[in-house]
Amino acid sequence: MRGLHLTADLHGCRCAPRWLIDAPALVAWCVQAVRDAGLQPVGQLLHRFPDTDQGPGGVTATVLLAESHLCVHTWPEQAAVTLDVYVCNFGADHRAQAHALLDALVARFDARDAVRQSLERGLIPPPVPPGARA
Repeated sequence: MRGLHLTADLHGCRCAPRWLIDAPALVAWCVQAVRDAGLQPVGQLLHRFPDTDQGPGGVTATVLLAESHLCVHTWPEQAAVTLDVYVCNFGADHRAQAHALLDALVARFDARDAVRQSLERGLIPPPVPPGARA
């Protein structure tokens, strides 16, 4: 169950507007980016939100991976995107592929500002020796 969860919050995205509102184009690009990073897409789900008074609705695009998942959420009215890449490292170490995928996604949206975070998941704490204080 060990894995790596990478996130990025993007602001001031300067990409073509279609990448923030065209759900089918975005998910197709994401599937190819997953393959290019060396990961295995096994399914996809997308949703386009309705337009609002502020402009076109955003998109949620999810690609299920044999290794876990990728999720993209867009806010075109704010030129903002959030990204999640999670890979399990059960059968192999997929850290390099996860970083390559996140790098490709960040580049696609050409953000003025990007805040990235990394979280190791599923770490097992060492056992407490008998008689030791926890």
